[in-house]
Amino acid sequence: MKFFKTSIFFFFFVVFFLPKLSFSAGFALIEQSVSGLGNAYAGGSANAEDASTIFYNPAGLTKIKNNQIIAAGYIIIPSAKFTNQGSTVVTGAPMTGGNGGDGGGVSFVPNFYYASRLTDKTVIGIGFTAPFGLTTEYDNDWVGRYHGVESHLMTLNIMPVIAYKITDKLSIGGGINMMYAKAKLTNAVDFGLIGLGPSQSQTADGFVELKGDNWAFGFNLGVLYELTENSRIGLSYRSKVKHKLKGDADFTIPSGLPIPVYTAFRDSTITAKLTTPADISLSFYHHLNPQWAIMADVKWTDWSVFDEIRIKFDSGLQDNVTTTNWRSSFRYSIGATYQPSKDWILRTGIALDKTPIRNETFRTPRIPCEDRIWIALGGSYQISKSTTIDVGYVHIFTDDPKIRKIATPTNEDRTRGSLIGTYDAHVDLFGVQVRYSF
Repeated sequence: MKFFKTSIFFFFFVVFFLPKLSFSAGFALIEQSVSGLGNAYAGGSANAEDASTIFYNPAGLTKIKNNQIIAAGYIIIPSAKFTNQGSTVVTGAPMTGGNGGDGGGVSFVPNFYYASRLTDKTVIGIGFTAPFGLTTEYDNDWVGRYHGVESHLMTLNIMPVIAYKITDKLSIGGGINMMYAKAKLTNAVDFGLIGLGPSQSQTADGFVELKGDNWAFGFNLGVLYELTENSRIGLSYRSKVKHKLKGDADFTIPSGLPIPVYTAFRDSTITAKLTTPADISLSFYHHLNPQWAIMADVKWTDWSVFDEIRIKFDSGLQDNVTTTNWRSSFRYSIGATYQPSKDWILRTGIALDKTPIRNETFRTPRIPCEDRIWIALGGSYQISKSTTIDVGYVHIFTDDPKIRKIATPTNEDRTRGSLIGTYDAHVDLFGVQVRYSF
């Protein structure tokens, strides 16, 4: 019990006080199991290797023989370096400023799971995860400062679940997602352009900080079917979660501007809608022989729910809008495990993670993702009858994301200017997990 309480406290501490960065396509964090990390999450809905199946497919809990506690953490080291290729203000004059430095930064993501067998057919569990997250941060004076400087999204999801074995072959499971979301966006504001006219663009920069948070609810369902003693398929569904973030806008405005500017851009309470997407995963797992197993997974995510970022100001200021127009995307993965002895398991996997961003005109520096290829390695060592250590490593190769947001006198970027350039991006990811069965 002391370990259980300590793990929950640790999870809440790191979620609320350390930043998160998105490493799956969009701003989803698929990193919810270190044992799965070594296989690039191939077979995620069918593996049912440990209690982390609470996240990927709750029906898999019927495969867990004993009660189990899992505590896991990931060190994620991204790099996202922008190169300016002709960014301008709306008048066509060159945008001043540098390339912004590295928009990435080292982050830590935790998971915690607990599973308890009630009967031969019924298992309950609870998971604490961070399923969505985002951090990008640039220099305050970079060329894209009017589009974004800091972007932070943190989520905490509490998932109580139950699984039931209907027959020897068929199990079902489901649970509730209780999700907290907290966001912060900052950017520079071209008050020279807004208050003094086009010829004064970039001469009187101000700043705005937008913050908000909210609790909202969803659900997840899963089915696990054992085709044979050595083969099984899993199907899982996670619902979308509709957040209505409420918070504050804090403006910093330079002196010497017309009075209407200070009246219009006064500090205000704000609201913003954020819907996290539904997803469906179909997975396959097969034991070739006592030493080798193979697995595969296809995951569909309904990113079409993320069509814009719209901030509403209670002061009456015009909405702050960024059109994203995302589309649904797929993730494909295959993997294999090799067990050379009863104490050791070795893993590998590869995945293709397609971006939901349609093209470079809809990409923003807040979320500059592109198609990604995962190369994964991992392993497990059983320290004792009750304790297992899992480790995993992934390198993510990213197609160079391009941005071409062109400002016109009438579109949403008219005060932000045109941002044109290319990113050089990649990610390294390390995970460690402790499993305790009793």
